[in-house]
Amino acid sequence: MSSLLIGMGLLVLAGLLGLFVVFRSRTPRLPMDRRRLPRTAQEQTPSQLSRLSGVTTEAISEFLEQRGWTRRVAAALENAGIKSSPADFLVLVTVGALVAAALGAVVGGALLAMLFLIVTPMVAKTAVGFLGNRRKRVFADQLDDTLQLFSGSLRAGHSLLRAVDAVAKESPAPTSEELTRVVNETRLGMDLDDSLSQAAKRMESEDFSWVAQAIGIHREVGGDLAEVLDRVAGTIRERNQIRRQVKTLAAEGKMSAYILMGLPVLIAAVLTVISTEYISQFLTSGFLGYAMIAVALLMFAIGGFWMSRVVKIQF
Repeated sequence: MSSLLIGMGLLVLAGLLGLFVVFRSRTPRLPMDRRRLPRTAQEQTPSQLSRLSGVTTEAISEFLEQRGWTRRVAAALENAGIKSSPADFLVLVTVGALVAAALGAVVGGALLAMLFLIVTPMVAKTAVGFLGNRRKRVFADQLDDTLQLFSGSLRAGHSLLRAVDAVAKESPAPTSEELTRVVNETRLGMDLDDSLSQAAKRMESEDFSWVAQAIGIHREVGGDLAEVLDRVAGTIRERNQIRRQVKTLAAEGKMSAYILMGLPVLIAAVLTVISTEYISQFLTSGFLGYAMIAVALLMFAIGGFWMSRVVKIQF
């Protein structure tokens, strides 16, 4: 049994390593002629595993397209900074869920396997949302420096689009990624105001929407755009300072919420290890045990939601 557990643990670690490699991969910025494979590599026939994975990915892509979910899943992955197609991501989540279910079946039986099978997609969705929110926060924190680069490029004599391109090259991610997309969309025929507004909508940044509106007004009435951006940057800088102060004051409440949410899970895990018979009473006592588990999960969810509303401050 111990060797089987060790094998399943290694399998889970291998799956997590594969997810890390896929999520951290980036598109190579090389010319197409340098990416071309040698003739001998092109003539190699794909393996059975490659064909199976290709067929699976295509089937999932068709399913998502028929349900109209492709754009939503792709947008969520893009906002999270995950360089993976929706079909590939769902394949990885499915494999992870099956591995987790197998581990749960070995450790705790069919009920734990079903629980892991249900929880794994929810964890993946939560992770994507967390990465997306973190990316938006980083974008908001970089906006002050971005506007300074904007005004500096404009004062140096660059045109508006050239200034956007220069800032995209000089800024770190995710600002560089969003501004590069703005430049590419503008070159393909989209209006600059619309592209900037869509970037602000994707990042859910009210501050950047002000920048887009200021640029749009300047394109209509003219004036010194560099000075306007300096004023907007000053306003955004003050808002960021207030936001950081609020974040500091709310840190204690958030830490208390994390501890209160983590204690029940930690206590249940410790009791499962040191006193398995005590925890197994919930599963062997029939309807009463399952009802107690359901009530505990419901109260856990209500308490977590209440604490999240208390520590989340909007201004």
